[in-house]
Amino acid sequence: MTLQARNISVKLGRRRVLAGVDFSASAGRVTAIVGPNGSGKTTLLRSITGEVAHQGEVRLNGADVANLQPWQLAAIRAVQPQSSSIAFPFNVLEIVRLGLSAGLSAADSSVPMKALQAVGLNRFAGRMYQGLSGGEQQRVQLARVITQVWEPVVDGIPRWLILDEPVASLDIGHQFTVMDLARDYAARGGGVVAVMHDLNLTAMFADYVVLMETGQIATTGSPAEVLTDETLARTYGCAVPVNTTPPAQIPFLLPQARVNMTRHSA
Repeated sequence: MTLQARNISVKLGRRRVLAGVDFSASAGRVTAIVGPNGSGKTTLLRSITGEVAHQGEVRLNGADVANLQPWQLAAIRAVQPQSSSIAFPFNVLEIVRLGLSAGLSAADSSVPMKALQAVGLNRFAGRMYQGLSGGEQQRVQLARVITQVWEPVVDGIPRWLILDEPVASLDIGHQFTVMDLARDYAARGGGVVAVMHDLNLTAMFADYVVLMETGQIATTGSPAEVLTDETLARTYGCAVPVNTTPPAQIPFLLPQARVNMTRHSA
């Protein structure tokens, strides 16, 4: 089962943001959309979810989304935007419970608390949403989203998490929490599509990478195939040597080392 977009074009005013983009993601893996600012990543994602008027066709699990009712879409895919504005004073658990009303998990009232635990916020259930930090609000929204499509596969049909910069406001520990969650969801048969800026996390967690440049797809493939010196230098306009350590006097973090540390401690 796949999520496919064919010949997607978008104009905002007189400016063409996307020009005939073809995109495909498969259930069972994490697909990351990366690229410089203004390359069209979020516009492509919002075209796929129907938030932006566009030309072209989007098919989800073989069905043309233009022919699906909102409740049918809500049953098979959940979307986390870059930011969400809540006008009314809800507490955290009330926000997460909104996912029940949109999905197929309404019969299981325990799902919202399970989702909060998955994002490390189970002790925040009674706190007011507006009083949280930006990163905490982002994790609450992720809990709402995964509540909506809690089971990655229902009756043999995969469900989808569509995430726009899901780790943008998070510290490194919570970035791992979110990406581990996405990785697990895909491993259990669901589909995950995420716009990403962090290329290290992309290399660690993505199965498939779509690199965008000026409204078109520059290249696709595995992280090793896409994240190369030549490709990144051309797309981002600066030298980004891959797998090259800086001079000794410059400290650096190597998130990939976490994999070996986790295995060693186990």
